[in-house]
Amino acid sequence: MARIRQGEVRESGVTRRFAGSLTVDTDGRGFVEITRAVAGFLEGIGAREGEVSLFCRHTSASLTIQENADPDVRVDLLTALDRLAPERAGWVHDMEGPDDMPAHIKAVLTGVSVAVPVMGGRMALGTWQGIYLVEHRTRPHRRELVVAFVGEAN
Repeated sequence: MARIRQGEVRESGVTRRFAGSLTVDTDGRGFVEITRAVAGFLEGIGAREGEVSLFCRHTSASLTIQENADPDVRVDLLTALDRLAPERAGWVHDMEGPDDMPAHIKAVLTGVSVAVPVMGGRMALGTWQGIYLVEHRTRPHRRELVVAFVGEAN
């Protein structure tokens, strides 16, 4: 039987909110790790306790938290997404090419926002977790992300 234990409860007053943007130039289809850029944003504002959120302003790219140790995981994830939403599968929407509609489907499956608790000035990510922008289109794109922090900051 599974056991569930509650960890230490930390109280913090939501006293500040910061927002900015990140621009990511992709090389085309694939994962772009943005963990360090988000950590840099948090360091720049002096974040201590709160939550950082990211929002992708596009419908054919997405955000995810995924393993950052073995790159084969990302290869397998791209393969799985291609199997779920293949090109040339008779999609009605193909205005921008055969990768257009599959990219929209993949973004729906993976999501366009993530939120991560910030504790002691650092994101509370697991040991093998990283934050990624997932480019679902074949050709390179410039992607805009909104990043926001709510909580205590210096």
